[in-house]
Amino acid sequence: MSTETPSSPERTGAKVYRYFFIVLTVLIALFLIIQGSKLLSLGGTSYYLIAGIAYFAVAVLYAMKKTAGLQLSIVTLIATVLWSIAEVQALDFWQYIPRLVVPTILFVLSLWASRSLPALKTGKVKIANAVGFAGFAACVMALIAMFFPHGKILNPIDIVQDPALAKPNAENSDNWEYFGRNGNGTRFAPYSDITPENVKDLKVAWTYHTGRDTKAGVDENTPIQIGSTLYSCTPTNIIAAIDGDSGKALWKYDPKAKTAEHITCRGVGYYDAAKDQSLTAADLASPALKACPQRILTSTVDGRLIALNAKTGALCPGFGVNGQVDVLHDMGPTEQSKRYHPTSTPLIAGHVAILGGWVRDIVHGEPSGVVRAYDVRTGKLAWAWDVGNPELTGEPKDGKSFSKETPNMWTIPTYDKDLNLVYLPTGNGPPDYWGGDRSAANEKFGSSVVAVNASTGKTVWSYQMVHHDVWDYDIPSQPVLYDVTNDQGQKIPALIQTTKMGMIFVLDRRTGKPITKVEERPVDTHGAEGEKLSPTQPFSVGMPQIGNTTLTEQDMWGISTFDQLACRIDFKDSVYKGMYTAPGEKPYIEWPSLLGGMNWGGMSIDESTGIMYVNDMRMPLRMSLVRKEDAAKYKISTDEVPGFMGTIRPQYAGAYAGIKIDIMQSKLGVPCNKPPFGTMTAIDLKTKKVIWEVPMGTAKELGPLGVKTHMPMPLGMPTLGGPTTTASGLVFFAGTQDYYLRALDSKTGKEVWKAELPVGAVAAPLIYKSPKTGKQYVVISAGGASHSKDVGDYIIAYALPDQK
Repeated sequence: MSTETPSSPERTGAKVYRYFFIVLTVLIALFLIIQGSKLLSLGGTSYYLIAGIAYFAVAVLYAMKKTAGLQLSIVTLIATVLWSIAEVQALDFWQYIPRLVVPTILFVLSLWASRSLPALKTGKVKIANAVGFAGFAACVMALIAMFFPHGKILNPIDIVQDPALAKPNAENSDNWEYFGRNGNGTRFAPYSDITPENVKDLKVAWTYHTGRDTKAGVDENTPIQIGSTLYSCTPTNIIAAIDGDSGKALWKYDPKAKTAEHITCRGVGYYDAAKDQSLTAADLASPALKACPQRILTSTVDGRLIALNAKTGALCPGFGVNGQVDVLHDMGPTEQSKRYHPTSTPLIAGHVAILGGWVRDIVHGEPSGVVRAYDVRTGKLAWAWDVGNPELTGEPKDGKSFSKETPNMWTIPTYDKDLNLVYLPTGNGPPDYWGGDRSAANEKFGSSVVAVNASTGKTVWSYQMVHHDVWDYDIPSQPVLYDVTNDQGQKIPALIQTTKMGMIFVLDRRTGKPITKVEERPVDTHGAEGEKLSPTQPFSVGMPQIGNTTLTEQDMWGISTFDQLACRIDFKDSVYKGMYTAPGEKPYIEWPSLLGGMNWGGMSIDESTGIMYVNDMRMPLRMSLVRKEDAAKYKISTDEVPGFMGTIRPQYAGAYAGIKIDIMQSKLGVPCNKPPFGTMTAIDLKTKKVIWEVPMGTAKELGPLGVKTHMPMPLGMPTLGGPTTTASGLVFFAGTQDYYLRALDSKTGKEVWKAELPVGAVAAPLIYKSPKTGKQYVVISAGGASHSKDVGDYIIAYALPDQK
């Protein structure tokens, strides 16, 4: 016979607590019933509606002091756990957080409220309290687990290093002379002084302040290094020569450049006449070259190409007019660089500097996207690549301009000196999101890699990676040159191109033919009024695809049940037919978005092992075309991507006046897609397989409603910039949303070191070895993360302590 007795009469404190629990549960239940009904009406899961009804019943039963309320609470939690497992179908920690934390908290509260149920025996109340504390402990453990990495992919292989390529060589010398370090763009530093074992000892060696206007632009600069001197630029093109051992400025040049739009400088070009084998003795003896044999080339945001003496910072005589060339000439309506200006780091190919630029792609008749080559000695135009007028090789005649609104090249090209080819990654002819009346030239060359003859600018081949691009999937990054093996085991001189779609294309750089398999697959063609979409798109299936798995309702995320439900509603209330969902007037989801996938930071290839490293971001957008008659309802913004709700980016084309662009996130400002939101991935270029993939960055500097959490949860945050690898087996990276420079073990992806920066950084790290001291340095330009209010003007160098 049981000795248990009914629980004691309800005390005032217990009564107040029970009322609190009832009111809280009713509020949650009503939210779930109302919003769950909306989701169900859109074809979504019925769970939230059923759970809301169950929680309402639990509240009513607790109000009636019925033991059935506790029993129903138990059943509801068990059902929620089973539903969560069925939906996630994996051991994915982050996906269980919004599904289980709130239900577990409600369950724990219901257990602690059980003391107010008169029919419940005292012994069972004690059990309920104990289980409640266990549930509370589980929530605490889940909170603690949030501070540890989850979602890492690891497929280890035996990595074999070629010792001859693990040190400086003819193709990868001691200088960081180009944006991607060497002419191939691999961003591989062939040094081994800093290792996975001693990297923990890195300390700040020096800090240089650029003095830039921190209210203007984003610092995307990777300095170049020639001998013991670094050359940097700011978003407004202030150029400085910096001593690589002390961080002291040797000289500084401010062109006083200003523009109202898209201010950035990713780097400068370097030319050494003494190493230019195309020059004759007479050329070298010319007064201009004798006065200025080594030159720094920079383009400015107000439309100038400038040549500076690399030793003194003085303007080079004989180059243009007083060392400067106006590159806005013949470009069409630039509005003093507001609608066009160069953003591409000048690429030096022989004795020409190749220059592309940014076009404000809003209306028909925007400035030309022409790519031009200028003689680095004189500043004269050497050739022009104008797809609207392919017969034109020089300046337009008879007062005409270059062809307007043609595909531009805002990112960085690559040069193969052996083939004498320059590879141009192109964007689109404006406007971006509707192309019903695009020209044949724009259709052929938009979102492509185009090989042109470095001497003449004539097209040799082109390969299009997006047909009739209405998603702003511009080819964003520098093509990288690296030899790979094809399916037959033959070594092929390849061009590797990352894209915003999360796809990687590998082409024969001699012909433009794919080396790895590409399939033309059918895509959505139900587009906007007057649109002419391509029925197929190229999918690079012979290489890993990163972060572009087709979204489902189950992939919607949030930090709680509530914002996950809101995200599910937005998902079901949007048009989404996978990648290349056609733009339209009803809100549609673009995934991967125009942000990437991969963006301008590109990749790094460890040339000694054949392993490629690439970072990405995963931020879907919810977009809609706005008709001309409806445009007055919205505020107009010419921001690249409006960072606030309710605005439209003007796109005057067809029946439309603009495009509404919103990051797909909950009302709390939390992304709707499941983590990670940014990763670093290692790919074996021999097998074309992923070796590892790790989330990059924490939520320390971000949080709900834009309030910093200061909690370093390693969710993996959106990344920009790019990685740099070393021969010792390290990957350095700084382009996360938190303020750190990190080093990863290149074999495993394990974080082996990090240094907190004063502000965020989106540039790629520079790594060099001083010829004066023999010391190896890691340098990062830290000016602030994208869209962060914390900005600065730092260039920081790290090195190992001097040996005593």
